[in-house]
Amino acid sequence: MEKVTVRVPATSANIGSAFDCAGIAFSLYNVFSFEKLDSGVEFENFEKAYADKNNLAYVAYKAVCDRINVESSVKITTVEVNVPFARGLGSSATLVCAGVVAANLLNGKKLTDNELLEIANSIEGHPDNVDPALFGGLCSSAICDGKPVTVKFDVSDKIYFTALIPNFEVKTSDARKVLPEKYCREDVIFNMSRTALLPYAFEKGDFDLIKTVTQDKIHEQYRKKLFKNIDEVEKIAYSCGAVSFFISGAGSTCMCISKQPIDDVLNEKLKNIENAWIALPLKIDSQGTKEV
Repeated sequence: MEKVTVRVPATSANIGSAFDCAGIAFSLYNVFSFEKLDSGVEFENFEKAYADKNNLAYVAYKAVCDRINVESSVKITTVEVNVPFARGLGSSATLVCAGVVAANLLNGKKLTDNELLEIANSIEGHPDNVDPALFGGLCSSAICDGKPVTVKFDVSDKIYFTALIPNFEVKTSDARKVLPEKYCREDVIFNMSRTALLPYAFEKGDFDLIKTVTQDKIHEQYRKKLFKNIDEVEKIAYSCGAVSFFISGAGSTCMCISKQPIDDVLNEKLKNIENAWIALPLKIDSQGTKEV
């Protein structure tokens, strides 16, 4: 095999209480092709600023090649982009997961899924986006002895997800800077107790429990200052039937959960406010990164 095309789903990390330890994959995809070259590295359909060896798809591709001791000369092409950049939907994870999976496919699948996850996590920095991007579904994760451990859960088809995406970015680095260095015991227990219940709530589609487990005291209250008119958007979401509203990853996208589709009524109300928020209905991706 000299060329492969892979599709990677968008992800939403944190899910309220599960800060840095859970994420969900959605049926919104970036697609990339990788073709072996005799020498050098080439990029096609990338913005100039990202068409170099610092490109995360190449960094990930090379990391796998280095692990299995093979040549990493490659041409990487952006085939399709649907996951917006710097919006809290795992755009960087799509590059990383595409790179590790493509390198493994092109070189005889020498690495296991767990080994690919380890490499992807070492590049991304935390597993809550790369886990669901690689494996699909809802993934809960932890770092044990320096290596990621993940468990995949199904998500009830009774749950409707709607991403609320504005026209401004929130960089992950900025979102982390506003977090406190220390937390009080009560806030930590508040989140831990909810995170423990989160997989069950989503598997069963228990909306009362979902409302509880997506509450947070660790990151959202600090990050909201980086968002424009988020309080107004949250009020609109609940008025349209949202059961839960939380920041997706570091933002700027926010996620709604409801018992029925609400994107049409949301878009009608959002068109009258600032920052061009749009409501995008999403379905669960259960496959993760795959060859297409």
